[in-house]
Amino acid sequence: MIRTATAADVPVIHAMIRELATYEKVPDEARATEEQLREALFGERPAAFAHVAVSDAPDASDAPDASDASDASDGRDDPTGAPGEVVGFALWFLNFSTWRGVHGIYLEDLYVRPEKRGGGHGKALLAELARICVERGYERLEWSVLNWNEPSIGFYRSLGALPQDEWTVYRLTDSALTRLGAGR
Repeated sequence: MIRTATAADVPVIHAMIRELATYEKVPDEARATEEQLREALFGERPAAFAHVAVSDAPDASDAPDASDASDASDGRDDPTGAPGEVVGFALWFLNFSTWRGVHGIYLEDLYVRPEKRGGGHGKALLAELARICVERGYERLEWSVLNWNEPSIGFYRSLGALPQDEWTVYRLTDSALTRLGAGR
């Protein structure tokens, strides 16, 4: 089951963000606190939004879906998880296309806990964001993936997502951002 995240989900989302940073080999870069996350998602002016994947009670229809490899791992002991357990999340915000003249969704993070992968949670999270796009007239759902993350790349391609090979992401952070912001 996919549902909109609540403030009560912040601790588990925060923990999964740390897990994702470890998977991406940069655990020290995940510096956001639970308080910052709570403010960003549920403050007076939310800057981002989140949905969570929650395990349903297992039944015969919950057979693992091999195409759900989002940030895949080989650990698949119980792909559905305990009923009601948050097993994954999608954190996103709105972007805007000047060419199309409408908003889109930028997916900042998609994560399903390694032992819960294969149960369709990643696909269900992406399907919910696609549904929101269609419902609201947004024309793009975009995200980035690390070049070495072959399991996720294969999963995204299986959904029909296409890489934007001619585009390279640039980023200013830390001292470079401070220097430029100070006019130096």
